[in-house]
Amino acid sequence: MYRPPHFDIDDPSTLNDFMRQQSFALLISNVDGVPFASHIPLLLEDVGEGSRHGRLIGHLAKANNQWQGFDGTAEVLVVFWGPHAYISPNWYASEKMVPTWNYVTVHAYGKPKLISDPTETAEILRRLTDTYENDATGNWSMDVLGDEFIEKQLKGIVAFELPIDRVQGKFKLSQNRKLEDRRGAIQGLLDSGDAEAAEVAQLMTGILPTED
Repeated sequence: MYRPPHFDIDDPSTLNDFMRQQSFALLISNVDGVPFASHIPLLLEDVGEGSRHGRLIGHLAKANNQWQGFDGTAEVLVVFWGPHAYISPNWYASEKMVPTWNYVTVHAYGKPKLISDPTETAEILRRLTDTYENDATGNWSMDVLGDEFIEKQLKGIVAFELPIDRVQGKFKLSQNRKLEDRRGAIQGLLDSGDAEAAEVAQLMTGILPTED
């Protein structure tokens, strides 16, 4: 990923927090000589002392051929993305500026390996469910399904783990612009009335330099 110094993020805690918060990811690999992508939720977990990046765990439908290349030797790319928005030159205080797009993303690289143990696969599904269930959704649990039903469902999926070898972060939030231009862009985003633009404005506000 192209990462100019202004936008490069390499703090492990920042990257890990982002992957946990934006856990619906794009998993990209090579299938039969061409790029192939799946949109799936992935959970980031620590894998012991000394692990800087941890590992991702998830599953694919067995009918999805992408998993057949997960032999622990072929590298894949996982893309996590957050809010993004168009930035109009009209919002800047400076003249003769050009449009741009602000966004935040993290790319993780690793070599996925299949998980064959059905007990571990079921545990991954439980952890995924527990992560996304809450009071608003009614705290649904797999326990209501029964062991026999779960066992049948497991036959239709393939679980995997992806130890992260390297991770890159890019938070493009107008850090390379003058303070008055950044403030103008923030106000423009807020005035747009768009919810995602407001999220970008909040991120931009959070990294504004402190004024003496």
